[in-house]
Amino acid sequence: EVQLVESGGGVVQPGGSLTLSCVASGFAFSAYDMSWEREALGKRPEFISAISRDGKPMYYSPSVRGRFSVSRDNANNTLYLQMNDLKSEDTARYLCGRGYGVGINLRGRGTQVTVSS
Repeated sequence: EVQLVESGGGVVQPGGSLTLSCVASGFAFSAYDMSWEREALGKRPEFISAISRDGKPMYYSPSVRGRFSVSRDNANNTLYLQMNDLKSEDTARYLCGRGYGVGINLRGRGTQVTVSS
């Protein structure tokens, strides 16, 4: 089955860190650029990061640049998002996507991140 499954979300205090994972199956993971998006309650989905098929970060949104870091392990079909210095406005459901920007053609169900004291 072709799918993406995210994990690693949770509740964290402001200033804390989390690392999200996204495991891909059913397709050639290493052949695709990959992305992270987030959906906050009442807000439009936000495209926050992308990485090339060979592991070069291609994009960070201004809202996360300098705090979040995207990486991948092609041998294990896994995409990561290291999130540092988390803020309340980072509270959202985080989804990984196959592709880049408007080219995203597959998404996981997401993992919830809540930043709260």
